[in-house]
Amino acid sequence: MPIADLVHPELGAYESKVVMPDDFVEFWASTIAEARSAGGAVDLRRAETSLKVVETYDVTFPGFGGHPIKGWLIMPAIREGRLPLVIQYIGYGGGRGLPHEQLHWAASGYAYFRMDTRGQGGEWSVGDTADPVGSTAAFPGFMTRGVLDRNDYYYRRLLTDCVRAVDALIDLPFIDAERIAVCGDSQGGGMSIAAAGLDPRIKAVMADVPFLCDFPRAVQVALREPYTEIVGFLARHRDKRDRVFETLTYFDCVNFARFSKARALFSVAMMDEVCPPSTVYAAFNAYAGDKRMVEYDFNNHEGGGAYHDREQMFWLGELFGID
Repeated sequence: MPIADLVHPELGAYESKVVMPDDFVEFWASTIAEARSAGGAVDLRRAETSLKVVETYDVTFPGFGGHPIKGWLIMPAIREGRLPLVIQYIGYGGGRGLPHEQLHWAASGYAYFRMDTRGQGGEWSVGDTADPVGSTAAFPGFMTRGVLDRNDYYYRRLLTDCVRAVDALIDLPFIDAERIAVCGDSQGGGMSIAAAGLDPRIKAVMADVPFLCDFPRAVQVALREPYTEIVGFLARHRDKRDRVFETLTYFDCVNFARFSKARALFSVAMMDEVCPPSTVYAAFNAYAGDKRMVEYDFNNHEGGGAYHDREQMFWLGELFGID
């Protein structure tokens, strides 16, 4: 069902009113430095699968706080030289799944890493990574876990994991450190924008129907969860509005987009009830690097699906020189 949101030309010109905190850069620099100082080893173990034309590794790497984070690393079994790397971050409620579920990047000549999402993976795709950190009072879901304090907020841990995944993989002997891309849809799309804003080693971003963008507008116009979790929390905690939105400014992808210089391919679904088009354009219009948007006029939050997978493969292949 169509939603009441902005349309062109207003949509293409929309600028978010999200204000960047004065200590935004310092907050994230210290957060990443703290995670790196926690140490921890990267463990790669050959996974037992029936797959013959790809190699699959079960990876564990240290994320925020040194906490163990899982992921699947999948590569062509026959390869020459160093491979470009695609890191995929997962949509809300999902986990890394099973290694045979997504093979198109490895089949196209890339090293492909699908990062597990701490504490998630019980809704539509299985996960294997716990979040050992507790939370203050929260609305069911992840959006308000620790939201009254930026240091305790769930997404501080999760976005740090995104950068630590790059740390874990970039020096592997079969990875080309100059050709690193990140991708994801919904939550994973937002995580991709954030990772590129935090880590200049990332050269390409593919953010599909991204979540975590323009929180103040999103909570007003989104018709379905997860943004509505914030609404539900504030409907009970009526005196916490200012504290919640102060925290969220540190995790809004509009602010991360202002720092990223990586080449970017965005997509938006114009009938999206979960991530309304104006929130996606808020991040796109703020994005500092070279960028392109693909619109799917008649789709809800499923976005472009396999059609957009194909769009991404052609776009990244041209950018990274994959024939």
